[in-house]
Amino acid sequence: MYDNWEKLEKAIIGCRKCKLCENRLNIVFGEGNKNANIMFIGEGPGADEDKQGIPFVGRAGQLMNKAFDALGINRKKIYISNIVKCRPPNNRVPENDEAEACLDYLRNQVILVKPKIIVLLGNTALKNILGSEYKISSIRGNWIGKKNILYMPTWHPAALLRDDLKKIDFWKDLKKVVETANELKIEL
Repeated sequence: MYDNWEKLEKAIIGCRKCKLCENRLNIVFGEGNKNANIMFIGEGPGADEDKQGIPFVGRAGQLMNKAFDALGINRKKIYISNIVKCRPPNNRVPENDEAEACLDYLRNQVILVKPKIIVLLGNTALKNILGSEYKISSIRGNWIGKKNILYMPTWHPAALLRDDLKKIDFWKDLKKVVETANELKIEL
């Protein structure tokens, strides 16, 4: 484990732990307030993220930003990362060994950020963070407390692009995050 951001980022930039490094343009480390009370964790970078080295800048990220704006969530005050730091080919789900290779980096980011709330975006984030016994379709929208962190599983924004009905759930889940943040006096 790394005790500061510079050492962690340097380790990730040179990472060759799995085959995803072979075709990446950029590492997508994470972005936002490194002392955020709220952290969002997605699956992995897409093509736009790989080009820019920034999480959630493609169509799914733009949709998420619209929800943030409407709910008063300032993207600069939260921290956003992914299970894997390199783009899986054709935006496929990261394979177990790829996720395993990156999880220590993500755990280190969580330790450094020290969030009170983590929003898990999609099934890949849910299963890798809380365990394979969870299914996003049955647990989304329900708070799960572990190790002094509140977790809110919800749909990945990319799923909203494929199914308009999921937008309602996503909105409700983010609204719960805002309400709980307000109760905890967390600035958004």
